[in-house]
Amino acid sequence: MEYGVLGWIVVGLIAGALAKWIMPGKDPGGIFVTILIGIAGGLVGGFIGSRLGLGGSGNFINILVATAGAILLLWIYRMVKSRSA
Repeated sequence: MEYGVLGWIVVGLIAGALAKWIMPGKDPGGIFVTILIGIAGGLVGGFIGSRLGLGGSGNFINILVATAGAILLLWIYRMVKSRSA
């Protein structure tokens, strides 16, 4: 199944929740920023995954790729915010 942008946004919501669960802690922007990072991570993960041929591999792989993207973006966000504070 091939996801469009809307599909990756929905997967990104799930990925954002999973990323927050995997990386607990107090985020500078709160839950809404974490959700937006999850959506962005889903889009980034979906883009990279589709370039690597993982885009149509099934829902579980798509969620893993999107979660990895969300974790990466959440980590980068935390690093940038902690340095600026």
